[in-house]
Amino acid sequence: MNKFPQTARTTLKRLPYRGSYDRELINQILDEGFVCHVGFAVDGQPFVIPTGYARLGDKVFIHGSQASRMLRTLGKGIEVCLTVTLIDGLVLARSAFHHSMNYRSVVVFGRATMVDDPEEKIAALRALSEHMISGRWDDVREPNKREVQLTTVLALSLNEASAKVRTGPPLDDEEDYELSVWAGVIPLRMVADAPIGDARLPTNIDPPPYALFYERPPQKPDL
Repeated sequence: MNKFPQTARTTLKRLPYRGSYDRELINQILDEGFVCHVGFAVDGQPFVIPTGYARLGDKVFIHGSQASRMLRTLGKGIEVCLTVTLIDGLVLARSAFHHSMNYRSVVVFGRATMVDDPEEKIAALRALSEHMISGRWDDVREPNKREVQLTTVLALSLNEASAKVRTGPPLDDEEDYELSVWAGVIPLRMVADAPIGDARLPTNIDPPPYALFYERPPQKPDL
């Protein structure tokens, strides 16, 4: 399927023309972001928690300590809402009212499930590492059995999702185009600085290419 089914929860109410259910677009946004926000309710109290994540195929994985209250709660299979937002530019209009941002965002609804299978858990942890910096997993020591046991991994299937995107210049009221005020877009992007070696690193170990030439998003196949 090239598109996610449009549901009552994923249907955009405001500015619906900016909405998309295209699977490729949603995957691209998820693959570029670093941090998601997970919303859920416990005993009627709402919570929104930021955390790292990774997409692997048609699932989004999050992980953390076994002591995490959030992960223990989500692992019970309650309804969750996961969001990711990327900011691409500041949109400066001729009026304060029409200032905006160019952005790409994704909302995913569903029930998270605990990943207990050892092979799937390692695959998820590898995906989380590769999502942050591609190529790193093969260079470092993999988690040992105890570390895997101390780590909780949850999976959220990509079954119900939508994207919302704004691009382009400011949209002013027609009469404001005559104002003598600069208007336009200030593009924003994530740029990595030169890597800084650990103080205890031997002098004969140079930064690997994926650290020297880090770019976001990483170029990787759609697994």
